[in-house]
Amino acid sequence: MPFFQTDSLRYFRFESFESLPHAVFTRRGGVSPQPWAELNLGGTVGDDPIRVSQNRSLMFRSIGRNADHAFDVWQVHGSDVVCAREPRAPGIPHDKADAILTDRPGLSLLMRFADCVPILLWDPGKKVVGLVHAGWQGTVKQVAASAISVMQAKFGTNPGEVLAGIGPSIAAHHYPVGAEVISEVRQAFGSEAEQFITGNPQVELDLWKANQFILERIGVTQIETSGLCTACNLGDWYSHRAEKGRTGRFGVLIGLPE
Repeated sequence: MPFFQTDSLRYFRFESFESLPHAVFTRRGGVSPQPWAELNLGGTVGDDPIRVSQNRSLMFRSIGRNADHAFDVWQVHGSDVVCAREPRAPGIPHDKADAILTDRPGLSLLMRFADCVPILLWDPGKKVVGLVHAGWQGTVKQVAASAISVMQAKFGTNPGEVLAGIGPSIAAHHYPVGAEVISEVRQAFGSEAEQFITGNPQVELDLWKANQFILERIGVTQIETSGLCTACNLGDWYSHRAEKGRTGRFGVLIGLPE
């Protein structure tokens, strides 16, 4: 299992991403108390902002990245894509988006998760990386495909050369959804939707399969799935669903080398 540890911080890395700077941080090793224990990166879940800032510094330091060279967004469960050219300076409002791309060496992309799917993207040839946040709404809106489309338009990416990683997130067996969600999934995917929907009478949605389908349909063939369920592994991950909303957010970082 591709877990690593620096001091008290434990994180997951995709084997196919080789030496590319990236990490999906677990909740272990930070300074936040319960119910956010320990490495909470969420600034809107009730934790003290000073502790969140300390956790952020620990996270960047653990993989040798400069926290001042980071770009993050306000995640809104949509499909907008931002191309980051420089760090987001303190005091500058966040862009509202659910996918970030960059071709700038040394710039780190940062997002926060607690059940939604982190999707990491890397085009080694064009030297572009991306980070995507896909909950059920982002999946229905096919935010991962939007990110690949922008990579094609802005950077000349060939989807067949992209490496994608589907990170720790809630598995289908812990993700029952209602009729309204299933209706939107069927509207978005037509007859293909049935492969993402399981269970009777409790209906469950498989976000891993759905996002793999989205990536493959746009031409991405090199996809590594972590297979790690956030709700099954609360010792490592925050889970909004399993912890009934009283929890934190784990951080995901990706960037090109300096």
